[in-house]
Amino acid sequence: MMRKKTAVPPQPPTVGQLEEELKRETYRRRYNRALRSTIYTLITVAAVAVLVATLILPVLRIYGTSMTPTMTDGDIVVSVKGGSFERGDILAFWFNNKILVKRVIAQPGEWVDIDADGNVSIDGEPLDEPYLTEKALGECDIDLPYQVPDGRLFVMGDHRSTSADSRSSTVGCVAEEQIVGKLVFRVWPLDGFGPLE
Repeated sequence: MMRKKTAVPPQPPTVGQLEEELKRETYRRRYNRALRSTIYTLITVAAVAVLVATLILPVLRIYGTSMTPTMTDGDIVVSVKGGSFERGDILAFWFNNKILVKRVIAQPGEWVDIDADGNVSIDGEPLDEPYLTEKALGECDIDLPYQVPDGRLFVMGDHRSTSADSRSSTVGCVAEEQIVGKLVFRVWPLDGFGPLE
């Protein structure tokens, strides 16, 4: 004779089991909410950082040796957009789809003269250049003395023998619309961390 199997009705969960499941569900919801909030915050911070780095404080990496000893290949610097530029300021500017970095030597209307030894004078006054370790006439094909055109800046690299700058008619003087910003701070390498002079 076969015995009939009877289905045992499922037991309802106990109060303890219900409380445990409620705790798990509440934790899961809180965790998901915190995760979403963290992701939104990180995306917002990253977007703001990109905007600041692009529009206000561009961060640049130095390539080449035209600004040695002030800056060397691989340095990472912060620049500030806008403002006025004075003699001695270091500028980043666009030239032939590249960003060049040079130092402001003369303002619009000033007369620049450079002798065969690389000594620079502005309006007949010798220019004090403590940032140089050597002077050179370098690649110069402009007629000296040279008057800086209106709305432009005469710029030169600190490594005068190798720098292509306003002494060359190819580069010429820098117009305001070419300027990316004034370099103000070095962030890398750490042993050079600090303001640029």
